[in-house]
Amino acid sequence: MGRTSNCLKWSATLLLLHGTLASAQEFSLFGGGSRAGNTNTYTWAFNYQEGLGKYFAASFTWLNEGHIPDHHRDGQMIQLWARIPVASPQFVIQAGIGPYRYFDTTTADQGGSYSDVHGWGVVYSVRAAYYASSRWITQLQLNRVHVQRGPDATSVMLGIGYQLDAPGTPGPRDWAAGSPSKVTNNEVAVYLGKTIVNSTSSPSALGGAIEYRRGLMKYMDITVGYLHEGSSKTARRDGITSELWATRAFMNDKVTLGLGAGAYYAINENENSESPGPGAGKFSGLVTIAASYRFAQHWDGRLEWNRVVTRYNRDTDVIFAGLGYRW
Repeated sequence: MGRTSNCLKWSATLLLLHGTLASAQEFSLFGGGSRAGNTNTYTWAFNYQEGLGKYFAASFTWLNEGHIPDHHRDGQMIQLWARIPVASPQFVIQAGIGPYRYFDTTTADQGGSYSDVHGWGVVYSVRAAYYASSRWITQLQLNRVHVQRGPDATSVMLGIGYQLDAPGTPGPRDWAAGSPSKVTNNEVAVYLGKTIVNSTSSPSALGGAIEYRRGLMKYMDITVGYLHEGSSKTARRDGITSELWATRAFMNDKVTLGLGAGAYYAINENENSESPGPGAGKFSGLVTIAASYRFAQHWDGRLEWNRVVTRYNRDTDVIFAGLGYRW
């Protein structure tokens, strides 16, 4: 599969997710332990979930599976859930299943010191959730992860969730509230943060970006930007980015959450030398989760976690904080 087709796959996946995340109502953080083969390690996750009626839900999760020997694996998954209240609306049992797009930093089979392996898997989950109030949720979740290449894993996680569109009484919301207008009109943002190369040593560097965002419709944005990944011990890379976004505003439009996917064109990449590196002039995939908080009429603070997805073992995590101006 070529790099361009890989980027198109990410964009197609985002369009499928648009209907799911446009009405996302619960945001949760999970942490716990995992076992893969004969190894115990940690695991954690971010989760967005929406109700699809009383007995069903859909979610998007960014899952990190910790450090299995010779494997540092994480990725994104979409799950469909069946859910049923037990004894009261506040206590809910759920069972979910869905595809898992994973990124695995492994010890190289031949040549080099590591490989960035990409693949598909499936995750089965069971969750018990207690809605302590109209906002707060405590959760216990069991995951079983099956992947194409590498060890399968079983994990147990505890989670804390928050209903961004809260119902009037404790319990899950059947359907999320709609929005009367577009989340975004126009916005320019500047970012500063850290770039981490997905290798066995994980070198990091200071990076930055500038981005223009435009609302296309009620729950969909598009961005165009310039990304500078900084100069690490491995490489320095700069390029042009463009992503399609599913976005949602909460709390009287003070808070926004978003998921973006698109392409990153490397204008140059230097392997700490004067000559261009292997990524110069090539397309890579880009997947981003983001949040913003509007503290004034035209100004907001922003957080982004970008995953650059390459075909030449140079995947990176780019984690930014930024300042945006809206009009």
